[in-house]
Amino acid sequence: MEFRVLRYFLTVAREGSITKAADFLHITQPTLSRQLKDLEQKLGKKLFIRSSHSVILTDEGMLLRKRAEEIVNMVDKLEAEFSSMEETISGDVYIGGGETEAMKQIARVAKDVQLRYPNIRYHLYSGNEEDITERLDKGLLDFGILIQPADISKYNYLNIPAKDVWGIVMRKDSPLAVKETIQAADLLNVPLICSRQPMKQTFSKNEFTDWFGEDFHKLNIVTTYNLAYNAAIMVDEGIGYALVLDKIVNTSSNSNICFRPLEPRLESGLNIVWKKHKLFSAAADVFLKEMQAEFSKSLN
Repeated sequence: MEFRVLRYFLTVAREGSITKAADFLHITQPTLSRQLKDLEQKLGKKLFIRSSHSVILTDEGMLLRKRAEEIVNMVDKLEAEFSSMEETISGDVYIGGGETEAMKQIARVAKDVQLRYPNIRYHLYSGNEEDITERLDKGLLDFGILIQPADISKYNYLNIPAKDVWGIVMRKDSPLAVKETIQAADLLNVPLICSRQPMKQTFSKNEFTDWFGEDFHKLNIVTTYNLAYNAAIMVDEGIGYALVLDKIVNTSSNSNICFRPLEPRLESGLNIVWKKHKLFSAAADVFLKEMQAEFSKSLN
């Protein structure tokens, strides 16, 4: 049964006349009559009672009219949804992550998506690995940005084409500020301010403990932090030296603090992760596809 013939049938039922229906459809009357007879033969039922000037639906014709209207309406709705999909996609995308310059990569993707889908909104949540994975697992976030090393075994993920550089933030008038890089020996006798997450990993293994070596436990860690902004305030007040990622806090010429990278250089890769088998909203799905396209382009 052809969909086109269903539309012909509905037009005849509405007009009550094959002649009027043929004029409306811009086809000849003999062509329309033949199509209707073929439909009756295919169904094995008489659909119309014909007279010289009109047609009346039989009981079978009434049933077909009801079902045909349902089919046509569904197809029309589906075509309308697909044709307007790009214009109507809207919704919310929830992204969590630690403080990292790689957020610029995410922001560029968000901007590209927003240009095509201006009704998509973004919600950002800042936290360490523990905070982000907990919210991911509860379904409160669509995506999480994790700084390596991080356990990503239970997630799908993309590698973000960027690296974060570790170093020390200190006051510009501190003794170590004259150095271009900071070595492990420089940190043995100074008060340190460290991220809470690496400190939770110190009794297992992480990049910083490997970098520092066997004297790691001799460090004088006076403060731990969750947000680097707060750590910078502690540094500015003279509490200690903060182990942070580069370009996270203000170390401009107007600031009282400065950044010096570690030597040997210590970098961390980044992943954006999401729950396996997660059913995304239309907005989150569009964002994911844009990330996949953009990041694969950057890696090639």
